[in-house]
Amino acid sequence: MTQQVFYEDPGVVSYQQAWDRQEQLLQKNVQHKAAGEDTSHHLILLEHPPVYTLGKSGHEEHVLISDEERTSRGIEFFKINRGGDITFHGPGQLVGYPILDLEKYYRDIGKYLRNLEAMIIDTMAVYGLKGERSPGETGVWLDPDKPGLERKICAMGVRCSRWITMHGFALNVNTDLSYFDHIVPCGIQNKKVTSMQ
Repeated sequence: MTQQVFYEDPGVVSYQQAWDRQEQLLQKNVQHKAAGEDTSHHLILLEHPPVYTLGKSGHEEHVLISDEERTSRGIEFFKINRGGDITFHGPGQLVGYPILDLEKYYRDIGKYLRNLEAMIIDTMAVYGLKGERSPGETGVWLDPDKPGLERKICAMGVRCSRWITMHGFALNVNTDLSYFDHIVPCGIQNKKVTSMQ
């Protein structure tokens, strides 16, 4: 089944502005669905200034930097309504926010996340990188089967309301990885993150 997707590429956008845009599109689709009207699909690809986001199942103790130091470094912080724990968004990272009506395809959040992972894995292959899944963990990894060498390259976390999605993925392209030193990325201890470059 072919569906039209409206694409937005606003460039570098504050986290709050992007979150507001997602909520606007999600609520519009939820209202249309409740009224029996057609919904629309959207994909927003952008980059954020430095920001940490903590998902609703996250733990604040995974933030390893004081509010004062974080603020002095110009890093914003948001508690948000997606799944998952804490992650970083910032320069050199491709962030994707699909706002989709999953009900037009299937009713399975796990399948949706696996499809997002497959898309990132396919994209990385174009650049000669072998992205893989890590059993029991969401996202895309390099060398997930090599203890001590596994590195997460793409974090994922979503929200779904009436089968309308928001939030999405963050692919490290040429990201300054030092920002991850101040958090426990995705709440996963003793595993590293990496970037395509």
